[in-house]
Amino acid sequence: MTAMQPHELVELALGLARADGCVVIADEESTANLRWAGNSLTTNGVTRGRRLTVIATVAGADGTASGVVSREAVTPDEVEGLVRAAEEAARAAGPAEDAQPLVADRPSSPDFTRPPAETSIAVFDAFGPALGEAFARAAAQGELLYGFARHEVVSSYLGTSTGLRLRHDQPTGMVEINAKTTDLSGSAWAGAATRDFSDVDVTALHTELTKRLGWGARKVDLPAGRYETLLPPSAVADLMLCLAWSAVGRDAHEGRTVFSKPGGGTRIGDKLAGLPLTLRTDPAEPGLESAPFVLAHSTGGDISVFDNGLPIDATEWIREGVLTDLVTSRHSAGLTGLPLRPFGDNLVLETAEQDSAPTLDEMIARTERGLLLTCLWYIREVDPATMLLTGLTRDGVYLVENGEVVGAVNNFRFNESPVDLLDRITEAGRTERCLPREWSDYFTRTAMPPVRVADFNMSSVSQAS
Repeated sequence: MTAMQPHELVELALGLARADGCVVIADEESTANLRWAGNSLTTNGVTRGRRLTVIATVAGADGTASGVVSREAVTPDEVEGLVRAAEEAARAAGPAEDAQPLVADRPSSPDFTRPPAETSIAVFDAFGPALGEAFARAAAQGELLYGFARHEVVSSYLGTSTGLRLRHDQPTGMVEINAKTTDLSGSAWAGAATRDFSDVDVTALHTELTKRLGWGARKVDLPAGRYETLLPPSAVADLMLCLAWSAVGRDAHEGRTVFSKPGGGTRIGDKLAGLPLTLRTDPAEPGLESAPFVLAHSTGGDISVFDNGLPIDATEWIREGVLTDLVTSRHSAGLTGLPLRPFGDNLVLETAEQDSAPTLDEMIARTERGLLLTCLWYIREVDPATMLLTGLTRDGVYLVENGEVVGAVNNFRFNESPVDLLDRITEAGRTERCLPREWSDYFTRTAMPPVRVADFNMSSVSQAS
């Protein structure tokens, strides 16, 4: 984008700053993508982008104010204007409720001054030919494949007036494939998350889609009601992300969420699941690695720009079924008396006995009668006090009888609370990396088990097809 490297833009902005404190984040992004429809590649390309965020802090008699300004494709000549705009925003603002001293005394990243990491279309060198082979198989089998693959690398450089110089390179890859019958009467979805596409098995994804289309050859109409339901890892991820995003310490302390204790305080220490399930984040989780420090471009309910650079540690939010932690910033930790717990950028749910945990196919084989719900869609919160969600099923609800999938079922609208659902999980399988379908635009680094849930609430029949 310019001849100046991102770390040089950070240093330039800090050198121009006149405010009492300054935080600068330079994000350098490159993206490669493929799209296809009807068994043919339609588009491909590579894009690059740069964003510079300046956070100025100004101390006053009543407290410290902050001003945040971000701009895309910033050139060196534009940096001073960006810094002045952030300082002016800080002076015009009132004292920031979340004001804290800027983070200091952390070792610098050894690669802070190196050029940003990049992706290119070469990331698809193995994936592309495998996709072409899947197109040929699909055409021979009377199937149509639609979908896209995307790989993004973001190098983030964080510098502060207190001396922090931190850097993180984040690769994010995903593929989604939708298979349809040629008459468009049947549809199935599969997806995968990856860091570099070396571990994406296109043949396995296509084989699974073909199997699901075969299940859909027989149509079964069922009424609304409560059904024993099997959820594969992707669907579990969509629900657990909703739970994790709601597990905010301040909101719970103030009595506004499902994690609030009646009469005051939070539900930390309460047993939420009958099975020994653990929900955790860990920046060093193999295959799901994420930033080990806070990168906050703005302040929200559970994150503060003043916390930029704080370490993010491995945290168990639920340990063997018991709620053990809630998300806090330094400010909200001080308000609530809870420990400081920044939220990471991955999420893992697992049962205690991974070696003996079953696969989804094994769980299907021992199901007398129930539903296999492969995809959730259009999830929205109805009631924060119970975390009641509503949403639709999509691209595959199947009836299981006597250990076999016997047909595709009509779509439903569901009403469920992930917290209530945790306590109704009667079986959890082996945890595996997965792609949440509903939230894949925002969050891809998840590992979840398939689960069996008693009385999943299909509240009404949906006309969606």
